[in-house]
Amino acid sequence: MSPEKQFTFLVSRTDAIGDVVLTLPVCGRLKQLFPGCRVVLIGRTYTAPVAAACPWVDDFLNLDELLKQPEVAQLESLCAYEAAAIIHVFPNRTLARLAQKAKIPLRIGTRNRWQHWLTCNRLVALSRRHSPLHEAQLNHKLLQPLGDTSEPSLTEIAHLVHLHATEPLASQFQQLLQQRQLGQLNVILHPRSRGSAREWGLDNFAQLARVLHRAGHRVFITGTAAEGEELAIWLQENAAFLAANLTGQLSLPQFIAFIAAADGLVAGSTGPLHLAAALGRHALGLYPPIRPMHPGRWGPLGPHAEFMVFDKLNCDDCRTAPAACTCIRAIEAAAVAARVAAWAPLLAEQ
Repeated sequence: MSPEKQFTFLVSRTDAIGDVVLTLPVCGRLKQLFPGCRVVLIGRTYTAPVAAACPWVDDFLNLDELLKQPEVAQLESLCAYEAAAIIHVFPNRTLARLAQKAKIPLRIGTRNRWQHWLTCNRLVALSRRHSPLHEAQLNHKLLQPLGDTSEPSLTEIAHLVHLHATEPLASQFQQLLQQRQLGQLNVILHPRSRGSAREWGLDNFAQLARVLHRAGHRVFITGTAAEGEELAIWLQENAAFLAANLTGQLSLPQFIAFIAAADGLVAGSTGPLHLAAALGRHALGLYPPIRPMHPGRWGPLGPHAEFMVFDKLNCDDCRTAPAACTCIRAIEAAAVAARVAAWAPLLAEQ
């Protein structure tokens, strides 16, 4: 493909928020390889605000809405983009078949998905499960059929993980954050993962909230409305240590704006953690050492992203009881609080 010609690329990542964030470097790299190109991210309804917040994404194709249409209309929608290529970062059998029927010239997928042998015409040898590479580096390999055979370091890829708030933070949430005094940090704790990651535990998050509160910092709890209901008793028991309970109160665009205005966030390997890292905020992830969930594969990427993982060779004894993962729970709240406290002088320099 000629870099001088303007192309449209479809990048498909139809799973969770964190996965979409770690696909953003693919979109950014396409902009570098083909200046002036148009990048369309294909995703689920709930990830649309992430696409809108990314400077490398020009348009968003909502797969949920697309699949509600008759197949003829689906094909018309795909064909209207006149795309030069579609990159199936996350395999979706239905979308792969549609892209084939729409006769998109280059249809890129991985070789280890049998449906790609039937629907894609460019296959990349890529095994995610046992690879030592980060998810963002694995995603980058799907650009090989477009002529990019480079193997960028994680630092190089991290520069292409970038988001910005797309709407101003509502005044009531601005006021909450502005109530802090000199030296106080506004810290978001996101205790739940909705099953996407091993959890540190409510008892540990409660202890962290207490330590941060006693150190003079301000703690905000975030999560979905359903998580807020689930945590109702826990929230009540720890209310004295919290600046606010924001579960169920923030739309995703407002959540992005709130993270961007806060000082940092602590969470497991979740979408909010990756959002915070991509927004350039302090993002501290808590991980187990078990593959493929370890930070080497799913760590946050950003200028102030970091992680903590229990020093153990593996977490294989936790495979049979993931809800009681002793490795991640062994990370001490005092150590996490110390890492958060180290943010203060860094923020003062900014």
